[in-house]
Amino acid sequence: MESNSDIRSRIDDKTARVAVIGLGYVGLPLAIELARAGYPVAGLDLDRRKVESLEQGTSYIPDVASADVKRLVETKQFLPTRDYEVLRSAHIVFICVPTPFDKMKAPDLNAVISATRGIAERLQRGQLVILQSTTYPGTTEEVCLPILEESGLKAGEDFHLAFSPERIDPGATSSAGWNVKNTPKVLGGLTPQCTELARALLTHLTPEVHVVSSPRAAEMCKLLENIFRSVNIALVNELALLSERMGIDFWEVIGAAKTKPFGFMPFYPGAGVGGHCIPVDPYYLSWKAREYDFFTRFIELAADINEGMPFHVVGLVNEALGKVCKPLQGARVLVLGVAFKHDVDDARNSPAERVIELLVERGAQVRYHDPYVPTFRVGGNVFHRPSVELNSVDLTPEVLRQSDAVVIVTPHSNVDYAAVVAHAPLVVDSANATRDFGPTERIIRLGSPHGPASRPRSA
Repeated sequence: MESNSDIRSRIDDKTARVAVIGLGYVGLPLAIELARAGYPVAGLDLDRRKVESLEQGTSYIPDVASADVKRLVETKQFLPTRDYEVLRSAHIVFICVPTPFDKMKAPDLNAVISATRGIAERLQRGQLVILQSTTYPGTTEEVCLPILEESGLKAGEDFHLAFSPERIDPGATSSAGWNVKNTPKVLGGLTPQCTELARALLTHLTPEVHVVSSPRAAEMCKLLENIFRSVNIALVNELALLSERMGIDFWEVIGAAKTKPFGFMPFYPGAGVGGHCIPVDPYYLSWKAREYDFFTRFIELAADINEGMPFHVVGLVNEALGKVCKPLQGARVLVLGVAFKHDVDDARNSPAERVIELLVERGAQVRYHDPYVPTFRVGGNVFHRPSVELNSVDLTPEVLRQSDAVVIVTPHSNVDYAAVVAHAPLVVDSANATRDFGPTERIIRLGSPHGPASRPRSA
């Protein structure tokens, strides 16, 4: 295609054509921001519905404004497409496809491999390929590199390769304000030239690009960021369980601890962890570590604790119903919030799915309400249960009164919890959403006293 100096000049004057493979929560915000920065961008996704929605100027991701999509499509700055042939004319290609795990919790890189093969079949001299999908250390060099070199071109000489992890915070545009434009980027290229070309482009997205020595270091950085959260969430989950037995309000404890201005960062207990990264990344690293005869016991223990929290929440529901002599079998249970975090529409790996599955297994009649997730599929996943699609119900006083118990899993800020407390016969709150409504026998909160404190064995 063109020489390195030509590519660099195109990056600097914003005539470099960019292609983004995967238009989900990672790829679409990246594609739109690059187009807004002035680059001609092709967004490639195999999902016909996504492409058609974008062609009509409609965004399906809350963090991306439909007005921006519409303007960029109309000015031909952004081209949504399902045609891989657009890669032939691209100077830079981003891979932003999902990286889930399989039923054995081993990395499932099928989407990355498929995207990389699609690039390899059309790879041009001088092209820069940047992997952004979260994965284990070594993926860029051990999986993507060999596939790309099947083209007959040599990485670092004929084309360029780098890894720069995504750092998307869904819902951030309405909360902390972190987005593609102001979140620092980490970058590791296969060679210094690969790194420099990628850095030149990424600085047009965000002024702070932190360069590391290799793609492997950048891949490990991403896992560290998410495993850090997984481990700390597991810590507070375990302490919340202990606090329940000891008759201590753990939410009060966290509130006190976070007044310390140094050496402490607050994390909060809940029904589990969700989203694409935190439930997945520990298993990616654990799987890769075994190749080196290394067993990540600490990381896997944290994942075990977090995965056990839905069982505890269902246990609290059973306990609450037991106090009013109502069996869980046949009970009408309303789940509030099925997105993986508050105020977003992303329900991937939501702990609510496991909570609902466990309630149904025990014979409960389950409905849910979530203002951001109109339909929610339960089962048909790694737990080998039949897939059932549920529809969100309206949160009315009648719906609340008809429920034997209401379970708060994800605390969306636009839910009227005063009405929930006023009308629901029983509330099991795993997120401290009812903290402003005082102690009452009708509310059981995860991490708070809800019965006689257990006495120490020595007492």
